[in-house]
Amino acid sequence: MITSLWRPTRRRLTDTLIAAAAPVAASSLALGALTTWVNTGNAGSPPRVEVVDGRVWLPYGDTRATSAYFRIINSGGADDRLLKVTSAAVAGTPELSRHRMLDGNAATGEEVSSIPAPAGDTLSMSPDSFNVTVLAKSGWEIGDEVPFTLHFEHEGRIRVSALVLRPGTDAS
Repeated sequence: MITSLWRPTRRRLTDTLIAAAAPVAASSLALGALTTWVNTGNAGSPPRVEVVDGRVWLPYGDTRATSAYFRIINSGGADDRLLKVTSAAVAGTPELSRHRMLDGNAATGEEVSSIPAPAGDTLSMSPDSFNVTVLAKSGWEIGDEVPFTLHFEHEGRIRVSALVLRPGTDAS
C-alpha cells in the first residue's frame, strides 16, 4: 500500500497561523497590562491607608446622636475595608452607616458592616454617603477634638482626632 505524502495547502497554513495568533495576542495583551501595573509601583503593594480631616458635628437640641466624618486615603495597591470605629470619648459604640434616599424625598441612615477603602482611591465621608453614627458625651463644644480609632481589615488600627463643628459646616 502506498501512502501519499502530506502536503501543506494554503488553507491549512492559514488555519494554523490563525489558531496560533489568538493565544499569542492574548498573552501579549496580558503582559502589557502587567507591565503597566508594575511600572505604576502598585504590583504586590499592600494597602497604605491614611485618615485625615476628622470632623464630628455638635449634637443639636436634646439629642446626643450625631455623626463623625473622615477622609480615608488608600494610596496602596490593594483594597482595604473599615470594619469598625471605637472611641472612649463617646457614649456607647459608634456605628458605621450610610445615607440612603427613599421614595418621596425621604432619607434614612442604614447601618453597614464595613466601608470599602479601594486601592488608589480616596473616600470622603459626608452626610450624603458613609458616616459614623455616635452618641456624644455631654460637654462637647465647638473646636474640641474627639479621639477615634478606625479599625481596618488589613491596615489595622489608625488613631485620629475629629474636630467638633456646628452641623453643616466644614473643617476648612
